[in-house]
Amino acid sequence: MTTTDSSATARIPKGKRRMGDVVFTNSARGAGVLILVILAGVAAFLIIQSVDSLRANTANFFTTTEWNASTRETPAFGVAALAFGTVLAATIALVLATPVAIGIALFIVYYAPRRVASLLGYIVDLLAAIPSVVYGLWGVVYLVGQLRPFYGLLETYLGWIPLFAGPVSATGRTMLSAGIVLAVMILPIITAMSRDVFHQVPQAHREAALALGATRWEMIRMAVLPFGRPGVIGGAMLGLGRALGETMAVAMILSPALVISPFLLQSGNQTIAAHIALQYPEATGYGVSALIAAGLVLFAITLAVNMGARFIVARRKEFS
Repeated sequence: MTTTDSSATARIPKGKRRMGDVVFTNSARGAGVLILVILAGVAAFLIIQSVDSLRANTANFFTTTEWNASTRETPAFGVAALAFGTVLAATIALVLATPVAIGIALFIVYYAPRRVASLLGYIVDLLAAIPSVVYGLWGVVYLVGQLRPFYGLLETYLGWIPLFAGPVSATGRTMLSAGIVLAVMILPIITAMSRDVFHQVPQAHREAALALGATRWEMIRMAVLPFGRPGVIGGAMLGLGRALGETMAVAMILSPALVISPFLLQSGNQTIAAHIALQYPEATGYGVSALIAAGLVLFAITLAVNMGARFIVARRKEFS
């Protein structure tokens, strides 16, 4: 019946389509065009507003760590340290959150009883609804204090690795603390997308693996993970995009410092979004334009990450 209806619909001449089809088609096309217009408008605004400060800048914008944009005569500022801190914090969050998210998704889909899976899925989804300022309060009031002894152990036993070299920050407000909070924030995104992908693994693939004598873990390793790999990567990239643009939680945890430091247990580093949030209320003149220029860099980084995520998700069709 469905095939007959589809064939009949396909034979309807274009000029005689139903009004509902025409309205829906044009509405969908208009929505797609509107998204492109809004995106282009945001990019144009950032470029126009940042031109004045970039022209007056006396430093290399992409390599300098100094930020002195308040002086109209000789403003010197660069985004190098901010871009480094942004990528570093997001990378830490991605490395910490992705394995946990995959484990939670596999447990919900293939191991947990139905009621437990439903409750756990609801709790994970609820994490996405918590405001970022609440995560920031939790991080600065509770988490950093609990992490200081752990940081001491990392320095003692893993201090020979440059990332964990001391001295450990006395406040605990380090890039690793910010990365842990960001990992909790992006966990629901990666978990939800991984869970949906694992649900879509063809039953024939799973049953074939089990029929050949595979255990449940071997079935997951041979049938589920290869099928869901593009979706998991896409979810991780979307979570990375969220971590790159996070503002309040990072601003509340990190001690502002415009340095390029790879040491995760020491205070230092700052992200673009947090720097804009902290500096904008007092910025004037070229200072505002300079912050918008930094926002343009963040916009470009986030756009590239999300475009990469969409490309990876689209490749999932090859495994369907």
